[in-house]
Amino acid sequence: MKQINITTTFSVFDSKEELTADLLDLMNQAIEIRKKAYAPYSKFRVGCAIALDNGKIVLGSNQENAAYPSGLCAERVAIFQAGAIYPDSKILKMAISATSDEKPVLAPIPPCGGCRQSISEYEFKQETPIEIYFMGESGEVYKSDSLKNLLPFMFDKNYL
Repeated sequence: MKQINITTTFSVFDSKEELTADLLDLMNQAIEIRKKAYAPYSKFRVGCAIALDNGKIVLGSNQENAAYPSGLCAERVAIFQAGAIYPDSKILKMAISATSDEKPVLAPIPPCGGCRQSISEYEFKQETPIEIYFMGESGEVYKSDSLKNLLPFMFDKNYL
């Protein structure tokens, strides 16, 4: 037996105010759209803002449903909308922010497993990495240069 060691690297900003002006704007849009989340069950609100190479910004917030599998996370709402409206555009950056109606969310909240797989599909399709910035409601912002940092063993069409 042998072991494989995988190392990932993230940049950490002490607060969103350390971001460049364009990234701060993107994160602020994620924060604003999370306020429109439909989260009556989890009370956990997530917003996502995606910057495309055509200059457009696409937004998404989580949308829950009493039949839990029928809901959709903010990241997938935004990424599927980007794919539907701008199918030939590349995703450059994603900003994600999460909060809770029940308690403070101060730690950066990364995409869930399902969202990671969906982001993976688009990163593979466009053949360029997607920068992912994520935070809680305040505090540190983590930056990943590619989804591969969050999902090093990505499943893609090459396995089919």
